[in-house]
Amino acid sequence: MTTSDVQWPRPAGPLTLRQPTDADLDQILEWRNTPEVTRWLIRTEVEPRAFRKTWLDGAGDPNDHSAVAVLGDEVVGTGALWITDAMGQSHIDDGPWRRAEAGIGYILDPAHAGNGYATEIARALLDLAFGDLGVHRVTAGCFADNTASWRIMEKLGMRREQHGVRDSWHAELGWVDGYTYAMLAEEWRAAR
Repeated sequence: MTTSDVQWPRPAGPLTLRQPTDADLDQILEWRNTPEVTRWLIRTEVEPRAFRKTWLDGAGDPNDHSAVAVLGDEVVGTGALWITDAMGQSHIDDGPWRRAEAGIGYILDPAHAGNGYATEIARALLDLAFGDLGVHRVTAGCFADNTASWRIMEKLGMRREQHGVRDSWHAELGWVDGYTYAMLAEEWRAAR
């Protein structure tokens, strides 16, 4: 399935996930580079022109299924979903491992924290990955100190597969631990 085959908009609890407009990107840029948002991100600051280009170019990328999350007309967050090959033996040209894994991420406007919106965004991304896109496995990562993020992953049934000891650099905290979570398609279906 390609990006053009994915049906937008998509429900995400009380939110709607959809492809961004220029006005949506303006709203995101109002809060994207604030310290409350960047504290737990790898890419802490974005240059507005490059950010806009990345989002708009991503709409044509068959491996990028990122979206904005809106409540009414207000953008309250973003969700990223990217498709990759899983690990697999390469002697089979078109093995089942091709395009079999997805990664997800989510960012929330701090003004809307505490309402369960990040959980709804992540749930909708998992549903898209396992349902519409038919991937075998989804992964997500975070700094170990980002308790809110890993609690969302656990709430959705993802399992902590890796605890990297001081494997992640944080500008304020130095070397910190990182977590990787994952879920298989059959686990998602069983949990639904």
